[in-house]
Amino acid sequence: MGSYCHRRYVSRLFQNFVKIQPKAKSDNDLGLSCNSHKLMLYNDIVAQSHAGGFHLLPLGVRAFEKLVKLVDEEMQAIGGQKISMTTLCPESLWRQSGRLAAAGAELFSIQDRHKNNYCLSPTHEELVTKLVASMPQISYKYLPIRLYQITRKFRDEMAPRYGLLRGREFEMKDMYTFDASEEKALETYNLVCQAYNNIFDRIGVRYVKVSGATGIIGGNLSHEYHYLSDVGQDSILLCDRCDVHMNKELAAENGNLPSKCQLPATQCELLERNGIEVGHTFYLGTKYSSVFKATYQNQEKIMKEYSMGCFGLGMTRILQASVEILSTETSIRWPHLIAPHQLYIIPKKDGTRADEYLARAEEISDAFTQRSHLQGEVIIDDRMSMTIGRRQVDADRLGYPYIVVVGVKALENPALYEVIDTNKGETSFINYEQLMSLADKIKTI
Repeated sequence: MGSYCHRRYVSRLFQNFVKIQPKAKSDNDLGLSCNSHKLMLYNDIVAQSHAGGFHLLPLGVRAFEKLVKLVDEEMQAIGGQKISMTTLCPESLWRQSGRLAAAGAELFSIQDRHKNNYCLSPTHEELVTKLVASMPQISYKYLPIRLYQITRKFRDEMAPRYGLLRGREFEMKDMYTFDASEEKALETYNLVCQAYNNIFDRIGVRYVKVSGATGIIGGNLSHEYHYLSDVGQDSILLCDRCDVHMNKELAAENGNLPSKCQLPATQCELLERNGIEVGHTFYLGTKYSSVFKATYQNQEKIMKEYSMGCFGLGMTRILQASVEILSTETSIRWPHLIAPHQLYIIPKKDGTRADEYLARAEEISDAFTQRSHLQGEVIIDDRMSMTIGRRQVDADRLGYPYIVVVGVKALENPALYEVIDTNKGETSFINYEQLMSLADKIKTI
């Protein structure tokens, strides 16, 4: 009974394996304007609730929770402390900061029964500054303060599209930092940027960091992190051999739109690429601390305004953007570390020996999950009426990193198991000891 509780079977998954994926030519008719949207919808990673709103289904939640854990590790490694702020924010705070008019129609506004006006927060600068300002006098000795959260955000998109890439509600990681001076705040800024580099390096999808516009967030220093993709809605100006890495919006805003980089044209030309923005960092200075009177006590016992920074990661956007970059037209490919499950076992269909194949698959699953890093990472496809090939198609399109086939050779002496590395597209036959060695090398979070 104990080992059974650790086993996960396809027949018990909340998933519809008979859903038919649409042909590419019909995607536009269905509003599926990018490949990852189609793949995640028709493989039950997400389900649409309404225009711009999506449910994360069990496989999507597993991938998301792994991404959260990865981000938590890097944020806490630089002294980040996790909080969770209210979604409802009094509109008066946005009016006080001067952002209410600038946000315009994209801000969801609601009114309670007492006629008090609130907004559904797309970002939390006002609330977090008000929170820190409400604390008793804080000494410079306790700085810096680095608070972050991973919570649901809202934006009233006029035309939601691309699934999780451009929706009306989404999950975001936002960090807010409070330092004693501009110098110290810029040290924090660079530290968080390095943590972002670590996060994207661990995810393993190629990214670019570019100078960005500050927009309604404010401040005078900003950088964006992008995945390069044709479905990206930002135009990025890049040259890998010089210092031009910027959002085209910033270049136009500053009246400095370069046609070429600083190198001779024979060596290099500036390229314009589409990017999916997955992260954004801002140095805010005293823009918010001055408005909300958020101060600390310096060495001379004088109250001084904090120098602030804010740092965002689009968590659900990272999830889908990674799938967009890595996948084929018909099969999901996950960043290895955040794949919902790592191992998918397919026992052979056989009228007379089916029970033996299934039992062997369960034994292998138990051996895998005895390893602490693989607990919850193994799925057994117990649809024994289907051929190996049919079930392998399902495993491949869902992007399980490793498929283990328990076929005829698995019941021979010595036993051999077919292992497919879906990310590399490689197949090998290995014995039990080699299979367990492979399991020990799989990285999880």
